[in-house]
Amino acid sequence: MLRKISLWAMSALIAFGSLNFELQESPGDKLLGVWEPSNGRARVKIDRIGNKYYGRIVWLIEPNDPETGLAKTDKNNPDASLKNVPLKGYRMLKDFVYNEDGTWSEGTIYDPLSGSTYNCVIKMKDKNTLDIRGYIGVQALGRTDVWKRLSVQPAKK
Repeated sequence: MLRKISLWAMSALIAFGSLNFELQESPGDKLLGVWEPSNGRARVKIDRIGNKYYGRIVWLIEPNDPETGLAKTDKNNPDASLKNVPLKGYRMLKDFVYNEDGTWSEGTIYDPLSGSTYNCVIKMKDKNTLDIRGYIGVQALGRTDVWKRLSVQPAKK
């Protein structure tokens, strides 16, 4: 019986240690939050999953298709099987890794207006401003957009 308890206790400690490791804050976590691209047409929430960062659309200025009245979908996606996926909730930033130089790289950004995916690097100008640079091949052949952090107010009771 004592051996079973010891094995259970050891398993619990290992599980708790793993959980504690996952919850530790990373220097890259300053990227977490809700951000608005310069065109103001969407809001993107950036989260960390494991050691990578992802961003999904959480708000659209025009959430419904004016022709159908239904939720906007990813109609410009080159993959026909994804054309009916709703844009709200769509993961448009994928696989970013935080670097010691204070940038996030190795990820991609998807542009739902063109249906194109680009390599991307993110630089934080200050705690509330990001330079998001999408590019093909080399960074010099790209475009930078400035995103602003939104402060989310707690819901009133």
